[in-house]
Amino acid sequence: MRNFVWNCFQVTGSIDAYLLFKELQTLEDVAERAEQEEEGEENCC
Repeated sequence: MRNFVWNCFQVTGSIDAYLLFKELQTLEDVAERAEQEEEGEENCC
């Protein structure tokens, strides 16, 4: 999905496409951190 939005931004130069790309990137980063925290909690006990 992120690649599609990035390609749209490259082709159109749309700031909305760029902002959507950054939002998707942030959401993926948050999800990845939450996953890592869960793994850490499971290994802790």
